[in-house]
Amino acid sequence: MNALPPSISMSALPPPIEQGEPHADARAFRRCLGQFATGVAVMTAQHEGQLAGIVVNSFASLSLDPPLILWSIRRESASLPLFRRAGRFAVNVLSAEQLAVSNRFAASRADKFNDADWSPGRHGAPLLAGCLAHLECRLEQALDGGDHLLIVGRVERYARFHGEPLLFTQGHYAVAQEHPALSVPAA
Repeated sequence: MNALPPSISMSALPPPIEQGEPHADARAFRRCLGQFATGVAVMTAQHEGQLAGIVVNSFASLSLDPPLILWSIRRESASLPLFRRAGRFAVNVLSAEQLAVSNRFAASRADKFNDADWSPGRHGAPLLAGCLAHLECRLEQALDGGDHLLIVGRVERYARFHGEPLLFTQGHYAVAQEHPALSVPAA
């Protein structure tokens, strides 16, 4: 174990709310991971007339050159086979006004697209109305990620819109606000 520099002591750290080993308490580990705020996206795909849509907060940019993104899906997800067969999918980055859309696509139900406002993308993957961004992707790789598969997609087309993001942190939905330290006092 490396010694801490003299200017840093362990007593300067506040006591943790909870701590431990991930395998000993999976729920506590999940709460720890929830300390990292993420955006909320709905991944959609279409194959031979069948539609799939799931909510994820694992979406991330991977590379600008080539243009790659990644996200993860549970191996047990009923939507996984359709995402793999489709070979293409869309990332729908949700706006703060789309809490109901997130809840709709987070539910395990067959009629997720009934009454949903969407249009087919270039290759048929649903593009949901009201989003902050759409990324139409080709499945590049599916990599082992334990109980999930890591999906790498090559972005073939994108669109960006005005709005505020829907966030997820500490087990709850949230919205972004400018940090108070960035506020300029009125003169």
